[in-house]
Amino acid sequence: MSVPGTELATPGSPLPQAVRRVGRWRVRKHLLLVVSVLVIALAMVYWGLLASDRFVSETHVVVDRTDLQPSTGMDFASLVTGGRSNHDMLLLRDHLRSIDILQKLESRLKLRAHYSDKQRDLLSRMWFRDASQEFFHQHYLSRTSIEVDELAGILRIRAQAYDAITAQAIASTLISEGEAFMNEMAHRLAREQVAFLEQQVSKSGDQALQARRSLIDYQNKTGLISPLAKAESLVAIAGRMEAQISELKARRAAMMGYLSPQAPDVAQLNLQIAALERQLVEDQGRLASPKGGILNKQVEEYQRLEFGATFAQDVYRTSLVALERGRVEAGRTLKKVSVVQSPTLAEYPLEPRRIYNVIVFALTVLALAGIAHLLAAIVRDHQD
Repeated sequence: MSVPGTELATPGSPLPQAVRRVGRWRVRKHLLLVVSVLVIALAMVYWGLLASDRFVSETHVVVDRTDLQPSTGMDFASLVTGGRSNHDMLLLRDHLRSIDILQKLESRLKLRAHYSDKQRDLLSRMWFRDASQEFFHQHYLSRTSIEVDELAGILRIRAQAYDAITAQAIASTLISEGEAFMNEMAHRLAREQVAFLEQQVSKSGDQALQARRSLIDYQNKTGLISPLAKAESLVAIAGRMEAQISELKARRAAMMGYLSPQAPDVAQLNLQIAALERQLVEDQGRLASPKGGILNKQVEEYQRLEFGATFAQDVYRTSLVALERGRVEAGRTLKKVSVVQSPTLAEYPLEPRRIYNVIVFALTVLALAGIAHLLAAIVRDHQD
């Protein structure tokens, strides 16, 4: 007589193996749930009891230019930002996130000792006080937020520290050092421009002096203060002689009506007309000649030298004006970091966000556990 149910559990039957697999599956399922709950509990203990408080100091700044630049156009971005360019704020942001500013913060505030304080929890503090510069820089970046708000046109700085005073000191130091950096960069560029302008003034002054000397030498060589004035004078004289010749010829024609060509008066007029015509030809030959070397060539060379001297003088005058403007710009503050909101002195630690971190961590762990459970179920189904 057989025991009920034993006919299903004969040796080699697949039923015991399926039962064992289901049992193992349930054990793993419960183990996964227990591990998830345990991890969430540890996270609650850490963020609820162990995590050190971190105070946050926040400040908002803008970078203004004090030099008056002519506006060449107006666009929508200028209307939104009030004419400010985000380039300066991006440059300031990059400097405030650099190792250079970190070294200045360390020399003033001893951030290594503050961030590596052993009284703080192990996960939030810097593990070693003598950590490498790169590790220290990464830790500094994790505790400092410096971002540009392009819509508002401001730079938002948030500094975290284990006490409110240190957090405020970090934000204040970032502002002062950032303004010093922007001004020094602008002044360095201005000094380089002034040095270049001084060289140009010296060079243009020498050129102007040389041009004036060349003009004076040419005047001494030709014996003329202004060949152009001399040429204009000769032209005027020639015009008057032509008028006299025309008048004398008219008088001779009238006298020929009642005198013979050999009359003394007619002969005298002929002599006067011949003398004026010879003088006219001589003066016209001084003004211009096919052979060259006459007054018109002297006028051309004189005008060329005079134009060169005038141009060199104008260049020298322009260089002097630019140099004086450059000196004024180099001697004043070109860029100013204006504080929209002063660094705050926190009264309550905003970091870490304990409840938020616990909730996000718990949801993440449960989501990963659910994914693991789903993958295990898919694998079990394929095995069956």
